[in-house]
Amino acid sequence: ESHSGFLQWCRDAGLPVPPQGEVREDLDGVIAYIQKWQENRHSVDWEIDGVVVKVDQIALQDELGATSHAPRWAVAYKFPPEERTTLLKKIDVHTGRTGIVTPFAVLEPVFISGVTVTTATLHNEDEVKRKDIREGDTVIVRRAGDVIPEVVGPVLSTRAPKAKPWRFPKKCPSCGTPLARKEGEAYWRCPNKRGCPSQNVEWLFAFASRGAMDIEGLGYKTGLLLLDMGWVKDPGDVYSLTREQLAQLPGFADKRIDNLLSAIERSKDRPIWRLLVGLNIPHVGTHVAQVLAREFGSIDAIAKASVEEIDAVPEIGPEIARSVYEWFHDRQNRKLIEKLRKAGIRTADEKPEGPAQGPLAGKTIVITGSLSSMSRDEASRAAQEAGARVASSVSKKTDFVVVGENPGSKAAQAEQVGVEMIDEQGFLRRLGRG
Repeated sequence: ESHSGFLQWCRDAGLPVPPQGEVREDLDGVIAYIQKWQENRHSVDWEIDGVVVKVDQIALQDELGATSHAPRWAVAYKFPPEERTTLLKKIDVHTGRTGIVTPFAVLEPVFISGVTVTTATLHNEDEVKRKDIREGDTVIVRRAGDVIPEVVGPVLSTRAPKAKPWRFPKKCPSCGTPLARKEGEAYWRCPNKRGCPSQNVEWLFAFASRGAMDIEGLGYKTGLLLLDMGWVKDPGDVYSLTREQLAQLPGFADKRIDNLLSAIERSKDRPIWRLLVGLNIPHVGTHVAQVLAREFGSIDAIAKASVEEIDAVPEIGPEIARSVYEWFHDRQNRKLIEKLRKAGIRTADEKPEGPAQGPLAGKTIVITGSLSSMSRDEASRAAQEAGARVASSVSKKTDFVVVGENPGSKAAQAEQVGVEMIDEQGFLRRLGRG
């Protein structure tokens, strides 16, 4: 009958249940409980970052139900991030895989929320100026969301009289190329895309990561070694590595060499969306890559597509379309694609023969709110089996929006754009189930 009763049943059955949970009768009791654990969060043997408050009675839980993302009968309260003060020894910068140069703080080690923090991001030049952070300052540090270290600001009362405002460097710290900053952008960039060691190693690391080509054993340090040796200048060179070359690297014995070469070989047959993620195309992450792969089916088809053809794909806007088009029309990038092709990398997915079949063939739909007859995932699968493409956002390319109970902002967007909206029964009829 109750959640607390269920937990007690688990305890009686010998299952491990944390003893800290309590039943409170009113809101004041809930607030007092939260405050108690906020003050005593380090008194348990594991890290906690908040409290989950639940309706105890199962009947009320059933009545409240759930959205597509979470139950309505439970809410998580996150504690404010812990803050500590420490010395900011130096402000340094790092060039990432896209050429963005990011400042970061080098800190006197400080223990925050179970972790020793030695560096913290400063985001960009404007943020450093806004917070007036200077080298030698005592600064307030926290872990945003109890995860990412960040500098909140300086303790001005302790600032040395001669502390000077920090100036952003004019050249890339990795290759020495003069930095550029476009009007309206917050970031300085290194324009030396193929000649910057930092960009190259970050790109190689991202290419080999689990979210892209998933080459186990090709981590950051190994990538740095390969670049330093001059054997790898871009990801395409990975597929030309030999056993004799790898044997020259420190720590590479026969088994490690075998494992890396096998991982490289296995990566040749990844679906093309993974290759697209690894190519370092601006604005192309996992979801966009999957959309492009599903729509075009091959790297060649994407490379031949016009900006207008790419922009016509549901969920692909003009900025992404322009970015993809420009990437594939860059001479060096075309050479890279050819290098990958010659190495045996899969550049086309197997597409089903003929056009999509079913009552919703060729339709692009969006689903919002909860449905009574099926979950959102089940509704998406049913629509796809009926030939539809299910998009995550509403646009003029959307054919109709399925509106369930407690819809989100997508219903309002559909009304604003003028897209047809149907209810659950209308959706079932179009599926042929009504």
